Amino acid sequence: MSVLGKVVRSGVGRRPLQTLAIGLATMMAVAASVLGGSLLVVSGAPFDDAFAERHGAHLSVQFDADEVGAGQLSKSGHAEEVSSAAGPFRTATVTPQSDGASPGWPMTVVGRGDPGQDVDEVALLEGRWPTHDGEIVLSADSSLVATMGMKLAFSQPSGGPTLTVVGVARSVTQTADAWVVPAQMPTLTAPGSGGYQMLYRFTDAGTAAQITAGSGAVTRSLPHRAVVGEQSWLTVQKSAERDTALYVPFLIAFGALGLVMSVLIVGNVVASAVGTGTRRIGILKAVGFTPAQVVRAYVGQALIPAAVGTALGVLAGHLLAVPVLAETGEVYGTSSLTVVPWVDLVVIAGALGLVSATAWASAQRAGRLRTVDALAVGRTASAGHGRWAARLAGRLLLPQPVALGLARPFARPARALAMGTAILFGTIAVTFTVGMGASLGQVMEAKAHDAADVVVPAPLPDFGPQGPGAGKQPKADPAAVAATIGATAGTGKYYSAATVRATVSGLTGTIDVIAFTGDASWGGYTMVSGRWIDRPGEAVVPTPLLAATGTRIGDSVRLNGLAEPVTVRIVGEVLDPRNDGMQVFTDASNLAAVHPDLTETSHHIAVMSGTDVTGYVDALNRHLEPLGATARTGGLHAGGDMVVTLNTLSVILTLMLVAIAALGVLNGVLLDTRERVREIGVHKALGMTPRQTIAMVITSVVVTGLVAGALGVPLGVVLHSWVIPAIGDSAGLRFPASVIAVYHAAELLPLALGGLLIATLGALLPAGWAARARTATAVRTE
Repeated sequence: MSVLGKVVRSGVGRRPLQTLAIGLATMMAVAASVLGGSLLVVSGAPFDDAFAERHGAHLSVQFDADEVGAGQLSKSGHAEEVSSAAGPFRTATVTPQSDGASPGWPMTVVGRGDPGQDVDEVALLEGRWPTHDGEIVLSADSSLVATMGMKLAFSQPSGGPTLTVVGVARSVTQTADAWVVPAQMPTLTAPGSGGYQMLYRFTDAGTAAQITAGSGAVTRSLPHRAVVGEQSWLTVQKSAERDTALYVPFLIAFGALGLVMSVLIVGNVVASAVGTGTRRIGILKAVGFTPAQVVRAYVGQALIPAAVGTALGVLAGHLLAVPVLAETGEVYGTSSLTVVPWVDLVVIAGALGLVSATAWASAQRAGRLRTVDALAVGRTASAGHGRWAARLAGRLLLPQPVALGLARPFARPARALAMGTAILFGTIAVTFTVGMGASLGQVMEAKAHDAADVVVPAPLPDFGPQGPGAGKQPKADPAAVAATIGATAGTGKYYSAATVRATVSGLTGTIDVIAFTGDASWGGYTMVSGRWIDRPGEAVVPTPLLAATGTRIGDSVRLNGLAEPVTVRIVGEVLDPRNDGMQVFTDASNLAAVHPDLTETSHHIAVMSGTDVTGYVDALNRHLEPLGATARTGGLHAGGDMVVTLNTLSVILTLMLVAIAALGVLNGVLLDTRERVREIGVHKALGMTPRQTIAMVITSVVVTGLVAGALGVPLGVVLHSWVIPAIGDSAGLRFPASVIAVYHAAELLPLALGGLLIATLGALLPAGWAARARTATAVRTE
């Protein structure tokens, strides 16, 4: 090993705590950066690759066959903005029954003679394309679990066909749930129903505005009521990226905090090492080290722990990223995704480059010192900084050790600023994490809708084939259950909610339609905008459904897959992340004619004030038992893996930042205590007790901790107000003010005192060392 290498290794070994602080800060920053950068870069890769390979449709439009003809639609494919088009294809919304099972959920079937090529080439994953009547290909994204040879019976329209599944396929832009040959469509379409589908690719389709312009161009010459639904490829793309993209704003925030903390810790450690090692620098120069070699020695002492922290951070980032990316890859049948190598290289180069630049800037003073001056000065002394603060503190009615400690930050303002900045970022992280936990808790409350004191859950639906002799269990009559609830003593407000499956014109797949009987506005449904339903014909929907259908409050949507289409007008936007936000909430009267048998119904009850909930449930269950229903306390609680993951990551990264901040304080106080060892010895010789010594050292960081905490809390609130809406946007949700404004005055003061707690934790070890130092040894120290 070279002489320079030995100096570097010796410097690292002399400062284990500072080495740990540099390594930990770098590891946290790199882990968050690798994870965030990887998710940002590759989250959309499977979709983008499949879209390009299969020539996905930029826009799929559903038309009413009674309003427009096939010839008119064919001409729309020659509009100026259109580069290629496919269709028109006949469509129908039907409800299949598979191999003796109960009727399933509605699906959109398209008549298409082949998988296509120029627009929306359908990828066959298994089997083959249908070649004649009686055959059907199911989408891999449909609600049915397809097996080759499975029989699907269609009872609507009357006397509908039974089709055999011959293949499984996937449309990258989700243009259908199933495909048949065009000749099959008349048997699946009831008189006066059905429609046409057109698929378009535009010359420019990279933004929502360009898609809107293209949509206007292809529908300009068509009847006003011809379009009943449409879907942009941008909506499908955002849905494909949603699960990974929602982590990115959160990880960017923590990655930035970690990088800033790394720069701060490295600069502070190297500057302190130079300041306390002036005599050592002089000796190195006296034995022949050049100024450049001295600077490299101190840069190397910072790079070694930073390199170890970077390696561990890359490993941690991979371990966190790979499971998420593997799940994303499975959606499109691609091989499991991994972290893109250039992301690793950029993060590693950026982290080590920042460390090197910071260490080099802090070590320049060591290179500029003259050899004679360094040998003569030795350890740098604290000159006359802060004397005014000491005199002012001495006039306060405080114990002398406390007064000495309070004045200390003004004697070393640069060091106090470095410690304060470390505490500041620790406080920001704690404040942000507390707020994020509260915000995600609000989202989960909105998801659960658990405002009810008592719930009678809906019976489970019958899924799958029924075995020989297996009879269906009788389901409780919702009207009888509601009458029993109303007659039970202690019942306050109550409503029922029935769930059915339907489709929306222009979208593939099914949505949940939740139909209420009674006033459900108190049931925990959080409104983002608009109002709750209060009359028939109205509905409220989550943000993702508005985005997917291109609608807004005041527009109407048509629900298909029921006995006949139902049109409802949107009057409000509700926060509900269940089922990817593909839900419609409406009044049960809207479905009375088309779906009178709403058996899958839950009942939600708020008891009267002063009523014992447990006793109420026992009494209600005695009446419900003959009906085959059971009540229980509490609402329909719901959780989420995403929330658990985000909360876990935030707690881990916050604890790391707090630990780094405490190590930064410990480093600064330890250097300060070692510089003052002779002064401390004099104080002890004059009668200062060990407890007073501890009080003096700890109070030296009180002002710094309080100021940093007071500044960190509002900055943490600002960070929270940026990240939470960004997470919502990534998830396709808009959050109301109640989800963002989660901080209360009673919480802010303890959070502000968190800076003092971090400062105290960092000062405890040096304070104990100063208290244990022997007076004679301390006085002799130079």
